[in-house]
Amino acid sequence: MLDLRFIFFDVGNTLLFPNRSKILAPIPARRQPTLEQWQALERQTKKEFDQGMQSGHVDHGFWWIFHNHLLADFPHGGSVADRGALLQELVRNTQSSASWDQILPGTRAALDRIRRNFRIAVISNSDGKIENLLTLSGIANCFESITDSGVVGFEKPRPEIFQAALQRMGAPAPESLYVGDIYSVDFFGARNAGMQAVLFDVAGAYSGRCEPRVRSMEQLETWLTR
Repeated sequence: MLDLRFIFFDVGNTLLFPNRSKILAPIPARRQPTLEQWQALERQTKKEFDQGMQSGHVDHGFWWIFHNHLLADFPHGGSVADRGALLQELVRNTQSSASWDQILPGTRAALDRIRRNFRIAVISNSDGKIENLLTLSGIANCFESITDSGVVGFEKPRPEIFQAALQRMGAPAPESLYVGDIYSVDFFGARNAGMQAVLFDVAGAYSGRCEPRVRSMEQLETWLTR
C-alpha cells in the first residue's frame, strides 16, 4: 500500500445504517424480515447488482432489486398493482437520507482515533441532505469535507464525484483511501479514480474475495496499521 494520508468514507452501510422500521412501515410487522434476513437479501442484491454493473445491463437501481427480492420472499398479499405501488414506496423510503439514522456503537470514537493520523472526509450518493443527517448523528464535525451526489450532480461510480472530493481536500488520489460497501460502486469507482479502496462489508457479501475487506470500524483501524 502506498503512503496513505487521506481517508474518504461512504455513509450508507458504512457510517450509518438503515432504519428498517421507517423503511418497512408500509408492510405489516409480522411480514417484515429480521436483520439476518435483511442482510441475506443485501448479499443477494450486491451479487446481482455488481454483475449487472460489470456487464452494463443493470435494469434498475440497487434498492429496486433489493425490494423486489424482499417482496418475493416476504409476500404481503394484494394485487399486482398494489405490489407495484408498495415497491415504489419502499424504494422511496430507502432512498431518503432520513431513513439512514442508525449508527453503530463506537463509531464516533473510532473516527476520532482515525483522524489523529489521517485527514478524513465523506463521499456519498445521497439526496443533498447527508451533511444534515451526519450532524444529527453527531459525527459531521469529524470530517473536513462532505461531498454529496445530490449537491455536486454526479453519483458514484462516476469519477467526477471522487475527483470533486479529492480537489476539496487537496488530496492526491494515490495517497487517498475510499471505504465503502458496494464493489461496483464504491471499490471499483474509487480505484477507477486512482484511489486506494477497501470494502466495508458488515453483511459479509464479499467473503472469499481477494479485495481488501473489513467488517467493522475496529477491523478498519487494525487494517490501517498494517
